[in-house]
Amino acid sequence: MSRIGVGLMAAALLVYLAVAIWLAVMFISVGSPVSIGMGVTLLVLAPIGAWALVREMMFGFGADRLGRLLDAEGGMPPVETELTPSGRIARADADPLIARYAAEADAAGGDWRARYRLGVVQDAAGRRKDARASIREAIRLSRR
Repeated sequence: MSRIGVGLMAAALLVYLAVAIWLAVMFISVGSPVSIGMGVTLLVLAPIGAWALVREMMFGFGADRLGRLLDAEGGMPPVETELTPSGRIARADADPLIARYAAEADAAGGDWRARYRLGVVQDAAGRRKDARASIREAIRLSRR
């Protein structure tokens, strides 16, 4: 199901780029300074938006691939604490758990599995930014 969503996003990206470039050409062809500025802005911003979307899709593919691999190996972190109704780790339990997984990841050095487990625990604790950084590092380490 997620592959269909990715395919739809890729198709939408192509349509977006085509429309943005077409609009940019139309703005530039008007010839006024304001329309030329708008056209150039579209020519600059459209590829930046496409780059950001592709980067996020690559992150998602990498994270999904490593998650499936780690789960198949039986290496995903077990549920060790009570979860809130939303499925998050209770705030009181989060800090010690994250500290333990962070110490394991630091001790493991270049092991992507330990870094990925840390990201899973951080995500379960609601620390999305830290979780993305840890999983991004796990993806980088897995490429070695």
